[in-house]
Amino acid sequence: MAVKIRLKRMGMKKHPFYRVIVADERSPRDGRFIEEIGTYDPMKNPAEVKINAEKAQYWLNTGARPTDTVKVLLKKTGIIEG
Repeated sequence: MAVKIRLKRMGMKKHPFYRVIVADERSPRDGRFIEEIGTYDPMKNPAEVKINAEKAQYWLNTGARPTDTVKVLLKKTGIIEG
């Protein structure tokens, strides 16, 4: 089972809000997930990112692969170096 760290879209139309989740790569974008590890709100100025560093590091060490967008967010919060 390949596991991804990715975004789940929430919020209203034209006002997105995202949750950072860990999910099987075969599940749909807003479908089943294993664990929620944070949030991302791009509508605030500056964008608000809250990610639980311990959970994120655990999943990265377990072998979960972040998507490109989540990788940028993890770098901003200092969880991964780059």
